[in-house]
Amino acid sequence: MKEWDRVIDSGREADVALLLEGTYPYVSGGVSSWVHQIINGFPMLSFSLIFLGGSPSDYGEIKYPLLPNVRHLERHYLLESWQKAIPRPRRGNAEVFAQIRGMHAALRQRQGRLPAEEIAEALRSLGRTDRLSREDFLFSEEAWSMITDHYERFCTDPSFVDYFWTVRTMHAPLFLLSRVADRMPPCRVLHSISTGYAGMLGVLVHQRRGLPLILSEHGIYTKERKIDLAQADWIPDASEAFGGSLDDDVSYIRHLWIRFFEGIGRLAYDASEVIVSLYEGNRQRQIADGADPERCVIIPNGINVERFLPVRNSRPEGVPPILGLIGRVVPIKDIKTFIRAMRGVCNAIPEAEGWIIGPEDEDPEYAEECRNLVVSLGLEDNVRFLGFRKVEEILSEIGLLVLTSISEALPLVILEGFAAGVPALATDVGSCRDLIEGGTEEDRALGSAGAVVSIANPEETARAAIALLTDEERWRAARDAGIARVERFYTQPLMYERYMELYRRCLQMQTDDAEPENADADAPPATGEAGH
Repeated sequence: MKEWDRVIDSGREADVALLLEGTYPYVSGGVSSWVHQIINGFPMLSFSLIFLGGSPSDYGEIKYPLLPNVRHLERHYLLESWQKAIPRPRRGNAEVFAQIRGMHAALRQRQGRLPAEEIAEALRSLGRTDRLSREDFLFSEEAWSMITDHYERFCTDPSFVDYFWTVRTMHAPLFLLSRVADRMPPCRVLHSISTGYAGMLGVLVHQRRGLPLILSEHGIYTKERKIDLAQADWIPDASEAFGGSLDDDVSYIRHLWIRFFEGIGRLAYDASEVIVSLYEGNRQRQIADGADPERCVIIPNGINVERFLPVRNSRPEGVPPILGLIGRVVPIKDIKTFIRAMRGVCNAIPEAEGWIIGPEDEDPEYAEECRNLVVSLGLEDNVRFLGFRKVEEILSEIGLLVLTSISEALPLVILEGFAAGVPALATDVGSCRDLIEGGTEEDRALGSAGAVVSIANPEETARAAIALLTDEERWRAARDAGIARVERFYTQPLMYERYMELYRRCLQMQTDDAEPENADADAPPATGEAGH
């Protein structure tokens, strides 16, 4: 696979360029489903898709059909962006490296506004042959001086080798992003679906072309990366090297990665015209991480409620003793807690079944561990791995939707379950409590649509599930509350209306008389179904 790989290219300007990291259209799941929903919901707008991934081996074929209003798709792999460079001695531009030092110093200050002109000047140098080329970063004396100086001043772990290669690994992809920014096809608005490297690409294009940038965060990128980094077995810790323990729970190298993602996140916040979160908790987290409160807005996800009316109407009488977990079989979904909870549920309700519905190919080793856990707990007759299934098929059969995740934002599957008449049991992460119990006084008046439990607590999860499944009156009240909540606050037309307002405003910033065709029309209904 070549570093620069254009999959389709109509050659025409797109209204919106979607900047996508590790998601649509090569990965199925919540965020990808939402991206497909957005493209599908705005047929009057044209879209360009810029996909960033780690390496080609991490991704297979496209998981979603490319819709007619997608004019361009290209993909880039960050881990391969620098490893074939040929070392040659060079001095490096001292002035530029001084600017880079200043930018790092500013990013270490977690509060206050970033020095816009100084940051912009440093980023304009990125990738320029006469300023800061990839080769200058990898091989110059100035780069070596900066890395060794920072190591001596800031690094608390003993290994210079680990520090050196970490700095290279995290920063080298920025030079690929610079190239992508320069060669990206024309568009009128940038829309990044996360901070991270996709957000950084948005910063570079925004600065170089003057395009407005919209940033949507379904989950907080830095928080999710902290979870990933805490579990990463590819990061060596000093405690491992010396056979002892450290005062800190997280090694310096892990902290280095976290600060890097926090830093480029602040750059994305500063460059964005508007910063979207799904609920108030995440909006407050963005502000704490440096986002301007005046630019932070909340747009909850919305679903096509009508799509699930036939499912709701076809559900059997009574409460099916079937618990369904719909999601990828990966550690962040904590499938093992669901399995352990099923042991307690089955002790009280022997006929109960637990269905795990989602792909297992993302982390085969973890999936195998989950299957082995089912066997070790004697649940072979009660727990089933169904793989990918249409969500309508599942929701018509289960009695309780369960999410045991250790991190979520605003799970679409809970809203879909509500629309289909299925109560939810979820861990107290992201907006799950707001979805189940209500986030405002008006919302809470509708009642509880299920139960909220603590993270990694199979006993509490089992008790809550048993209480709902064995009390039909309580179950029906939860079902009715979920239906009322999704129909009042989380519909697809509401979400489309709010995003159309953002797109219209940003398109208007480009020109007063060149809005996209029919852009002044009301937000349209969905013309198809969002993928899962």
